Amino acid sequence: MKLYFAKGTCALHPHVVLLESGLSFDLVRVDIRAHKTQDGTDYYTVNPKGYVPALQLDDGSILTEGAVIDQYIADRKPESRLAPPAGTMERYRLQEWMNFIASEIHKSFSPLFGSYADDVKQIFRQKISGRLDLIERTLAATPYLMGDAFTIADAYLYNMLTWTPYTGIDLAKWPAIQAFYKRVEERPSVKTAVEQEKSKA
Repeated sequence: MKLYFAKGTCALHPHVVLLESGLSFDLVRVDIRAHKTQDGTDYYTVNPKGYVPALQLDDGSILTEGAVIDQYIADRKPESRLAPPAGTMERYRLQEWMNFIASEIHKSFSPLFGSYADDVKQIFRQKISGRLDLIERTLAATPYLMGDAFTIADAYLYNMLTWTPYTGIDLAKWPAIQAFYKRVEERPSVKTAVEQEKSKA
């Protein structure tokens, strides 16, 4: 498999999940401004959506959307326990978190990286803050979103939290989230992913 990524993007969480799974894969860096891969290939020929991540499967087909890629990887290696089995209520609870992070947190960050006016950006900071209030209550009672075990939802949330220093969101307000961030940051998979993306940047 090949994971197409760019440093500092939402490709980090499937990268972490791949490392957690132990599956074999190659990393391919993408210049997301030029839409070129590291060997000069037009990235639109890989992923017509033009953004990362994208996962090239062993049969050559391409899977996109990070939350879906994460679940695909988890299902390829069920013994990793990165996701509960498909069809169980626990799996639907995991999908609740994945959809919540994708729609309520991930997309709310986009304006904060753009050239919007400060008052507009503040609206999105407040929206993210409200969502983090809910997550804080969950993580105050349990080390990870789904309980005691690290799952793909935690990888996704961690990836989003890495953006807070660059968007004017101070995590000091949420001590349980801060503790979660530090806990996940120390995982070998996270350390390796961050280093690999730095070395290939």
